[in-house]
Amino acid sequence: MARFASTQNLLAGGALIVLACATAALAASSNASPPDFSSNGTAWITPNGGELIAVPGSPSPLRQDPAHPFVGNGQGKQPTYRIADLSNPNLKQWAKDVMKKDNDEVLAGKIPFSARASCTAYGVPNFNLSGGGNIYFLQTPKQVVMIFDAGQQVRHIYLNVPHSAHPKPSWYGESVGHYEGETLVVDTIGMNNKTFIYYYRTPHTEKLHVTERWKMIDNGSRLEAAMTIEDPDTFNQPWQAISRLRRVAPADIAVLVPGTLTELVCAENNQVLFDYGIPVAGKPDF
Repeated sequence: MARFASTQNLLAGGALIVLACATAALAASSNASPPDFSSNGTAWITPNGGELIAVPGSPSPLRQDPAHPFVGNGQGKQPTYRIADLSNPNLKQWAKDVMKKDNDEVLAGKIPFSARASCTAYGVPNFNLSGGGNIYFLQTPKQVVMIFDAGQQVRHIYLNVPHSAHPKPSWYGESVGHYEGETLVVDTIGMNNKTFIYYYRTPHTEKLHVTERWKMIDNGSRLEAAMTIEDPDTFNQPWQAISRLRRVAPADIAVLVPGTLTELVCAENNQVLFDYGIPVAGKPDF
């Protein structure tokens, strides 16, 4: 009996030690400083032509139609546009029909619509994926502001608050977030259906729900966003993917002064190429 009691005491003591260690780890995590994505005025850039990285066990992101290979800029060949492979089984038929019509028009010579080219809001997660500019982070105790300098697109992520009961649909929706150690977790709902999910011009409904987990990798040289994308009216299942940004280097032509936010006016001169209803002020500012 004494030996049994001793064993019980030992187990109880071990459980207390484990609980104490877990509590200490949780306290250390909550007291730890959040990651500094803006360290030294860093600008982050999405590599042009980069594909989303698939996550094992998840439905695949859309890919380029193998019958129409994608050729990006600077490859010594005539560049082409994104043409989605619509055999992806996770995409619902209405979305395939919309994209099939768009693909056919692009293959017939039409310049495809994109937020970057038409100076409209990107939406989420397309904000993180568009090339031709740089992303900056402004972090405060109450919110994180993400700025894409090509057209001054801005996302606001409000920290440690719940979602509104019924957010009104908008271009960037309502993003709330919190830090988990060295990771910024962002949850976005309330987006309108006027944007594309990413560069294959994938439509979505107002039920779109995006979760992002941002963290620095490779000794801070790259920034990774692990995303979960859910829209039950567009996709048969939620799916996951990863995007990675890298620090802007002096050799990058997309930035004039590395690490410095500059003003890039998007609407200037684009109307000589095409017209997708680029916003134009009714009255000059000066």
